[in-house]
Amino acid sequence: MYTTDLRTAEEKAKARASEPKDMITDTAGDAAFQTRIDNDEFIEPKDEMPEAYRKTLTRQISQHAHSEIVGMLPEGNWVKRAPSLRRKLILLAKIQDEAGHGLYLYSAAETLGTSRGEMVNALHSGRAKYSTIFNYPTTTWADIGAVGWLVDGAAIVNQIPLCRTSYGPYARAMVRVCKEESFHQRQGFEIMAALAGGTLEQKRMAQDALNRWWWPSIMMFGPTDAESSNSEQSMAWKIKRFSNDELRQRFIDQTVPQAEAIGLKIPDPDLKWNEERQSYDFGPLNWDEFWAVVKGDGVANRDRLEARQDAYSEGAWVREAAEAYAEKQANAAVAAE
Repeated sequence: MYTTDLRTAEEKAKARASEPKDMITDTAGDAAFQTRIDNDEFIEPKDEMPEAYRKTLTRQISQHAHSEIVGMLPEGNWVKRAPSLRRKLILLAKIQDEAGHGLYLYSAAETLGTSRGEMVNALHSGRAKYSTIFNYPTTTWADIGAVGWLVDGAAIVNQIPLCRTSYGPYARAMVRVCKEESFHQRQGFEIMAALAGGTLEQKRMAQDALNRWWWPSIMMFGPTDAESSNSEQSMAWKIKRFSNDELRQRFIDQTVPQAEAIGLKIPDPDLKWNEERQSYDFGPLNWDEFWAVVKGDGVANRDRLEARQDAYSEGAWVREAAEAYAEKQANAAVAAE
C-alpha cells in the first residue's frame, strides 16, 4: 500500500547530491534498458539495470515492507478487545497476513542487493520511512473498521497497478498481496456497516472514525503530482503506472458510494459530483499535517518506532538461535562429506 516517497524535499535534495555523477549519466543514456521497459518486459534481478532504478526500487519496496510490519501495531492493539471471538480470529488472521506481506516484500527488495538487516536497521534508526497513515492511533473498535475499509481500500487502489510494475519480483509478490488486501477491505467495510446499522451510539462511533480517517487515507497516495519530484521518472520506468492524483481520484470515486450505501457521510463539505468529469470534486487537503507526520510529529510516531525497536531487541535470542542452528547444520554437512 504504501509506496509513496515520503522523504521531504530537503532529504530528496541531499540524496540527489550524494549520487555519483556517472549514475545520473547512465540512467539518462541507457536506451536499451528503456526499450525493454517500453516493451513491457519484466526486469529480473540478474538483468542489467541503471543504478538509479535499483536505488529507487530498493527504497520503494523496503518502505512498502516497513509499512506492512508497522501496520500491524494499530490493529494488534485491539486483538484482546475485539467484541467477539469471531472478530478476534479475523483480526488475528489479518495481522498474520500483514506479517506475510512484509516477508514477501523484504525478500523482493533483497534481490536488488540490500540485505534485510540493512533495511531493518534503516527503519529502526529513523533513516527509512513507512506510510504516514500508521502514525494515527486506533482509539475505538470503529477505527479497526475504518482502517480495513479506508486504509486497505486505498492500498488496493495503489497496489493493483503494482502487479504490472516493471520489476518482476515486486510484481509477482503483489499478486498475492492484493488478493489478501481485498479481504481486509471487506472485513473493514463489514465492521463499519454493522456499526452504521446498529444503535445510535454505534453509528456515531462509525461516523467519528470515518471523520478522523478520511483525510489521512486520501493523503496516503502522496503529494499532488505538481509536488511529487519522483513520479515522472518512476512512471517512465513503469515502476508506477498511474500518478498520485489519478489514484487518489479513483479511490474517492469508489469509496463515496460505499459510504452512502451504509448511511455514513464523507466529512468534506466541498465534496460534490462533477457531471462533466464523471468524478467527485473534493476539498483541499491539509498538507501541513501530512508533512508534520512525515517528519515525526504524528500522534503515534514515537510509539510505533519504539515498539518496533523493542520487538527487535526482544527477538534477538530467536535470531541467534536460528543462526547457531544453521551453522551447526552446515558444519554437520561438511563433516559428512
